[in-house]
Amino acid sequence: MVRTRLTVEERRTELLRAAVGQIELRGVAALRIADVAASLGVSNALVLYHFETKEKLVAAAFAHAAQGDLDQLHAILSRHDGALARLRAAIRWYAPTGSAKGWRLWIEGWAAALREPALRETAAGLDARWKSALAEVIAHGTAAGEFDCADPEAAAWRLTAFLDGLAVQLTCYPGGLEPATLRTWIDEAVTRELGL
Repeated sequence: MVRTRLTVEERRTELLRAAVGQIELRGVAALRIADVAASLGVSNALVLYHFETKEKLVAAAFAHAAQGDLDQLHAILSRHDGALARLRAAIRWYAPTGSAKGWRLWIEGWAAALREPALRETAAGLDARWKSALAEVIAHGTAAGEFDCADPEAAAWRLTAFLDGLAVQLTCYPGGLEPATLRTWIDEAVTRELGL
């Protein structure tokens, strides 16, 4: 079998995908460099060459996984619909009953970030980007007179905190709430935040 030589960027992407898969399978705490290497049939040294430490690998894997969700969020928020339609679409997609991927990974990341500074910094930066994107569309809708929100940044914080909390409940304790109930609660939260 002939192996294709990968560019540095292709190799890094391959390692990051493997790390995400291993984190989803084992969790951050149980992840070992050897697990990532073995899943690709490469040496531990190759993984360490690209990421130096497990902590840097985990932080980069978390950022890699979250970037896909951030790209989807920006695609939704850049549509030509009104601000309310874009915000509702983004929240429906991001909500734990929506099609956003990675809630288990986010929860693993939050837990590990308590002890790992590199991951904490990465997670905080990603979280700030989520909140900023939502605050921006809320500010646009307020300026356009679609709804009334005195503090778009605070509204974005409250909405994401609410959705994150629901995600923890659904991911850790599945079956506790019906998806229809969650959707109703989410719609009610948006209505309250926007003064609709």
